[in-house]
Amino acid sequence: MTAQNTFSHLKQTIAQKVNSVLRPLPAWPIYIIALLPPVWMFWSAVNGTLGVDPVKSLEHEMGELGLQVLVAVLAISPLRRFTGISLIKFRRALGIVGFVYIFLHLLIWLILDVQIVSQILTDIIKRPYITIGMAAFVLMIPLFVTSNNLSVRKLGPKWRSLHKLTYPAVILGAVHYVWLVKGWQTEPLVYLAIVLGLLALRFKPKKRSAPQ
Repeated sequence: MTAQNTFSHLKQTIAQKVNSVLRPLPAWPIYIIALLPPVWMFWSAVNGTLGVDPVKSLEHEMGELGLQVLVAVLAISPLRRFTGISLIKFRRALGIVGFVYIFLHLLIWLILDVQIVSQILTDIIKRPYITIGMAAFVLMIPLFVTSNNLSVRKLGPKWRSLHKLTYPAVILGAVHYVWLVKGWQTEPLVYLAIVLGLLALRFKPKKRSAPQ
């Protein structure tokens, strides 16, 4: 047995064992676990442990957490393709959680940060990073609304096409983060690179036909 065959057999064995552990686990506990970070963040903000500007810190932390969850959603398909480990059954729940985190990020900005309606509209129009962030959020709305079994049945094949909006939404979210911070900071660029890398991994190169 060659080294390549040995590695392939080991990878398959590990994937089978991991999948056998994951298979009986339900997805619903994700929603309960997802409540913990926002509750902790709001509690920290109220108790003054989020720094000198707790609203800004809360807004930033919630947005970054939402982006992290959406990156995890993007990673599920490449993970299955290259390792055989399947987390597909958890993808919908993670997508919903990611949307909720981004929605909370938006609410914090609207209600606790800016507060003035006219200023909110002006910022959306005149500040490109906010425009891009709002565009990402708008793209996510139909994904959230159709993240249920009824929509899957009614839309049929169109459901999968609709949910490809995840790709531009997450790209715009990462660009929003890069543009938001002052200067070229490493962390937002890393997120953008990871997002683009995960999307690149989803596309399989076309096999060349054998010469006649």
